[in-house]
Amino acid sequence: MKNETPPPPPFCPSAEPHMEGSTVLGVVGGTPEQPRLAYLAEPRPVTEELLALSVPVLPTAIFRFGAPCAGHACRHFDGADCRLATRIVQLLPPVVDGLPACHLRPHCRWWQQEGKAACLRCPQVVTDASHPSELYRQVADPGTSTDLPSHGPSAVPTARDIA
Repeated sequence: MKNETPPPPPFCPSAEPHMEGSTVLGVVGGTPEQPRLAYLAEPRPVTEELLALSVPVLPTAIFRFGAPCAGHACRHFDGADCRLATRIVQLLPPVVDGLPACHLRPHCRWWQQEGKAACLRCPQVVTDASHPSELYRQVADPGTSTDLPSHGPSAVPTARDIA
């Protein structure tokens, strides 16, 4: 019997910069009402110099970070799934027609859990939005039910279905 190392945890694409293993996923552009993430071609390490670039606002208002999923330490994790990813797919409309060029996808929890439907909505997610809409507040709220009508097609297979 082999002594195999367990696979690393999937990455959260809306992590905090202080989390161990955190890297920059992209830079937030667009407008406060319609933010859009510009994905970096390669992950960048989080440094004090990088974080200082966002002053006077929070780094999570300017950058999106990816880090190993915190699992039970995260308020969005229910023990098996990321409920934030579920709410994003159920409540937010797609904002792109094709998969964004994202270096995190092979390891992304949202992709593994929700598949293409999450990726089509991901560019509009800002970890700390300055003026979130009521819908955006509902999506971010762990207390929002996930037993809601979906904006996404229910027949979209997830990475879990494909594997």
